[in-house]
Amino acid sequence: MYTRMVEQALLQVEKENQVEKLEPSEKELIELAKTYLEDTKYYKSKGDSITALSTISYAEGLLDSLARLGKISIEWRREKRRRVVTAGTFDVLHPGHVMMLWKAASLGDLYVIVARDDNVRRFKKRDPVFPEGARVVLVESLKPVRKAVLGDKDDILKKIIELNPDVVFLGPDQHVDESFLKKQLEARGLKGVEIVRLKERIREYSPSSSTQAIMSIIKTYCYQEGGTRGAGLEGD
Repeated sequence: MYTRMVEQALLQVEKENQVEKLEPSEKELIELAKTYLEDTKYYKSKGDSITALSTISYAEGLLDSLARLGKISIEWRREKRRRVVTAGTFDVLHPGHVMMLWKAASLGDLYVIVARDDNVRRFKKRDPVFPEGARVVLVESLKPVRKAVLGDKDDILKKIIELNPDVVFLGPDQHVDESFLKKQLEARGLKGVEIVRLKERIREYSPSSSTQAIMSIIKTYCYQEGGTRGAGLEGD
């Protein structure tokens, strides 16, 4: 969708012979936009949607800059934004979650399915630190998230079907086969959905996992240096 919009803009510029009127440095920007467009097609063919989005954004930015300066005239044919769905426990919420959600939101309007307490106990073999209602509130308060909803207790695909996404975004630690998931969704009437997986956990900030966050809290507040237990728990 986004790629086609930029491609149509470049075709419009060439069809109307606008390039001939540009200075050499400005023509170079047009060529660079074309290169980014080709890079986008390459990355999409390799299944790397994240990098593809970055390169097509660069191409759009170059063309938009020339248009704003009055060097070219473009009629952007913007299409409906895609709906993106991702799911997770988000307990305890940490920077890695936030960065992953920003990546997902770069593909369209982001809807997040938050795991139910019963399913946390079933799959993680522990009680959640934050109950499901609190986790929904926390996730929905994040800027990249359009809406957060609770998942279904018995049918993990039910909410995905109801949200009817164009893209399902998977984290690197979600152990589900993309082809299998796509077939399951198609079997239940959700056709043409794109499955995108973040290839590796984002470790730019620490803690980058809920386990790290929980262990850090325990280390800091429950077992202070010298073996003092419970120190520092008076406030907040």
